[in-house]
Amino acid sequence: MENASRAFLEAVRKSMRQIRQIIGSATINPELLTCAERVQSEGYWRREETNATVMALGAESIPIKQIVRRTGLSRGTVRQILRGGRSDVFRQRESSLETYWPRLEALWTGECRNGAEFWRRLRASGFRGSLRVVGEWTTRRRRAERIGDEQLQRIPSARTIARLMSMGRDMLTKAETMTIAAIESGVPALVGARDTVEEFQNLIRSGREAGLTSWIARARQSLVASFANGIAKDEAAVRAAIRLPWSNGQTEGQITKLKLVKRQMYGRGHLDLLQARVVGTE
Repeated sequence: MENASRAFLEAVRKSMRQIRQIIGSATINPELLTCAERVQSEGYWRREETNATVMALGAESIPIKQIVRRTGLSRGTVRQILRGGRSDVFRQRESSLETYWPRLEALWTGECRNGAEFWRRLRASGFRGSLRVVGEWTTRRRRAERIGDEQLQRIPSARTIARLMSMGRDMLTKAETMTIAAIESGVPALVGARDTVEEFQNLIRSGREAGLTSWIARARQSLVASFANGIAKDEAAVRAAIRLPWSNGQTEGQITKLKLVKRQMYGRGHLDLLQARVVGTE
């Protein structure tokens, strides 16, 4: 179940280029970037040139070994580029301010424009971040007002998009609903991947073992094909997990308990002492 969710997140990450183009922020305004983001952006464009070179050589059916010799890249990097795994090298990280954006916008539309005052009010609401984070947000917001509101649009991270696409529409805000609707309309393959993952999780929950074979066939045609191939290789175990009431939960619980006891002894819990502590308390 966890691997299925991770496979969908990976599908979202591979689709971020299309998502940016659909939402309308495919171009990056350098005046809105901090120094660290500007360095990251420059690195992004260098990697884009490298990716384009490798993809062009791959389109000519040149072997990976020859591409490695021509570009000087490692075999793993070339293979990753050809498989589309390095297409989202400029993805945005999760921000500690993400849950406080409505509060920040409400304060900004009021009379307050001071970053330190913003920070003090957020701290009163439970925010644990630093003053620098809030100060950078207010500075960027002030720059954006000078440049124009149309440049402010922010692309959610891949993890956020995956979470929003997996939630019910009644649980999303109006802005989130419009964003997800645009993504679903522009990247239908991503919608298919989400439905495929949901179908697999429903198979597990309902215990419908008979539908696994047909699911694997459909999933192999989607963005989560690698996950489906993994299920096919371990199909007997997956069928047993669907059909049988047993699990390794008890085993994992005991392992966690042993690790906890060992850590309490600061790495000195060898087998004899560990056995004395665990067996002696039962």
